[in-house]
Amino acid sequence: MDAQDRRVKRTRILLAKALIALTLEKGYDAVTIRDITQRADIGYATFFRHYHDKDALLLDVLEVVLEELIELLLPPSSEADSDQMGTLLFQYVQEHSEVCRVLLGSRGSTSMTRHIFDAATKRVLMNRTPAENAVVPPEIAAHHLVASSIALIQWWLEHDMPHPPERMGMIYHALIIRPTDAVAFIS
Repeated sequence: MDAQDRRVKRTRILLAKALIALTLEKGYDAVTIRDITQRADIGYATFFRHYHDKDALLLDVLEVVLEELIELLLPPSSEADSDQMGTLLFQYVQEHSEVCRVLLGSRGSTSMTRHIFDAATKRVLMNRTPAENAVVPPEIAAHHLVASSIALIQWWLEHDMPHPPERMGMIYHALIIRPTDAVAFIS
């Protein structure tokens, strides 16, 4: 059983890497299952033993990074932590830049970007305390926080990460966390 589990894991990793590489090369919509299996050097029928279509494969890739990325997108519990959390967010993006480019980039799947956006927004609302008499309703503030965070990550990736993660953490805090907390959440 253990050897079979390793083979399944190996096959899924090869398929995921092939999908990511091909999406970066020609865009998600242009990638076919045949392209994926050829790049991964996996039989066409083998693909269907693991996934029913390429969206299922992309969803599997998404699930691997989504939880970690959402945790990092959540605003920290104190202002002292927000620069550090921003740094951790951008270190994660840097270490997983290919996957992040596919999941958040213009060449990826818009349905997956929407999935990331919706999940992160719900988590912000679950984990942040709205300020009493807030200027901005929490739903709007959470939407803004996630949209701005994703936009900043996209900009950084599209510009080939011109600033180190530590600097991006400070920018994240100054542009996104501090102003959003000031008008909507208890920080």
